[in-house]
Amino acid sequence: MTLRPPTHPLPAPTPPLLQTGIGVVAPYDFALDRELWRWVPDDVTLHLTRTPYAPLAATLEMAVHISDPELIARATADVLPVAPLAVAYACTSGSFVGGLTGEAALVDAMVAAGAPTAVTTSGALLLALRHLGISRVATVTPYTDDLTAGLTAFLGEAGVEVVATAGLGLIAQIWTVPYEATIELVRSIDTSAADAVFISCTNLPTYDVIAGLEAMIGKPVLTANQVTMWSALSLAGHPAIGPGQHLLA
Repeated sequence: MTLRPPTHPLPAPTPPLLQTGIGVVAPYDFALDRELWRWVPDDVTLHLTRTPYAPLAATLEMAVHISDPELIARATADVLPVAPLAVAYACTSGSFVGGLTGEAALVDAMVAAGAPTAVTTSGALLLALRHLGISRVATVTPYTDDLTAGLTAFLGEAGVEVVATAGLGLIAQIWTVPYEATIELVRSIDTSAADAVFISCTNLPTYDVIAGLEAMIGKPVLTANQVTMWSALSLAGHPAIGPGQHLLA
């Protein structure tokens, strides 16, 4: 078969955008890769890896297991061959369960493994609260009571008062929680004493509800994946994308 030349010449292809890489270390049960990408501009690429599987429910035991700096350092090394400008550990409970010292140890471990710069979800939350000048929050979590209490203790250690909190008590398949359940929890827990609401857990989908919740309650709504991507992108010199989200305004 002979190929004939086209009647009209093809347009010159658009040069590809130069890509900035960001490494993301996630727990082995993380299910929301697609959500992370929604905050990312076209000239940024995410390189995701996961911690090794362990047969654990989403409990305090699991949070302690995935807060091991050596574990996170090994996972960080897996994304370094593609030269990311920053590496994020995308896990709230795994980065708050050891308190401020444990969170700092995770960042140190990622940098020692070769990350140019690094952040954890819980560290990103503190950065976001400082950025917005907020020191009193209400929290919504999918966790059991002991993990929810751990988040309160971590924030208290950082000088942030938790004035109200609510948890779903889940130990598995957190990514299946419907938006309606999250919206109702925020509605029930919001109080005039809180300057913002934080929705915890990177396995809880939130992108599509943040702007509507902020309009409904009239204050910032921060979420685990949102603060993680906002901080990681900032470290890499790029803005996060999220229309109607106060943190990104």
